Amino acid sequence: MLRLLTLFCLLLTFTLSHAADSAATMPMKAKRVGTYSYYIQGLSGAASNENQGFMSNAGFVVTRAGVVVFDTLGTPALAENMLTTIRKITRQPIKIVIISHYHADHYYGAQVFKAQGAEIWAHRNAEGQTRTENAALRFEQRKEVLSPWVNENTVLTEADRFLEGDTDFALGGVHFNIRHVGPAHSDEDLALLVKQDRVLFAGDLVFKGRVPFVGEADSRAWLNSLDKLIALKPRVLVPGHGTASTTPLRDLTLTRDYLNFVRQEMGKAVDELVTFEEAYARTDWSKYRHMPAFEEANRPNAYNTYLLMEQENLR
Repeated sequence: MLRLLTLFCLLLTFTLSHAADSAATMPMKAKRVGTYSYYIQGLSGAASNENQGFMSNAGFVVTRAGVVVFDTLGTPALAENMLTTIRKITRQPIKIVIISHYHADHYYGAQVFKAQGAEIWAHRNAEGQTRTENAALRFEQRKEVLSPWVNENTVLTEADRFLEGDTDFALGGVHFNIRHVGPAHSDEDLALLVKQDRVLFAGDLVFKGRVPFVGEADSRAWLNSLDKLIALKPRVLVPGHGTASTTPLRDLTLTRDYLNFVRQEMGKAVDELVTFEEAYARTDWSKYRHMPAFEEANRPNAYNTYLLMEQENLR
């Protein structure tokens, strides 16, 4: 009996210790940007063990019939903290979760809200994104960088409903416009306008205060998509990264100027038959070098844009 009691105590100690290790400890608070709308702001920079993956934004809208969530942060542990933060404001059930796009820092927390009974919405172009080779490689990278917050218990959660395009809906008297603004940062980019608040959740079409992550995005299409955001005439713009903006037109310029600059420099190199290494070395990056995520994102952004400009030249 004593041996069984000792074994039980050891198991309980391990379980509690593991749970404590897996809990996100980064401070988190909701910032109100409208009558119904709130957002949670992540830290600057790339995902790391130091920031526990808390480096992107998420939002939520409280109505009298339930809560609409926009993006779910980069780990289940962060999503648990987000849920706790929402519960400090309302006990309304989480009804709908809209995933702006299937990059790890925006959807890895989706399983937490699905367990609450929420329906996950994404654009049709996101169907199957959790099962791709790139998703598997990113998952392994995140497990390495963000252990123990991303682990074998993390579920790459597929959407329950795939939207074919722009979608308008209402919940609890609040009206929403979902706009498919991709292909841009990703093929499946969605933005959400809360009509009464004129608050626009823009996802990663907009980065504020850090170098954007371009990846394999079509930057020319991305620039066109920024025009779609401008046409919505928001009062407040919540970017995928950085602080919310009450001067959306002015603050769209960082992302737009950066994309234009990289396209201009890499396009010139392609026209002149200059190698990427030479083009990157000769480019004056001083305007962006001081910004968070420059070291992690800028060179890959430039290289993928160089390849894109080669393709555009062949068309």
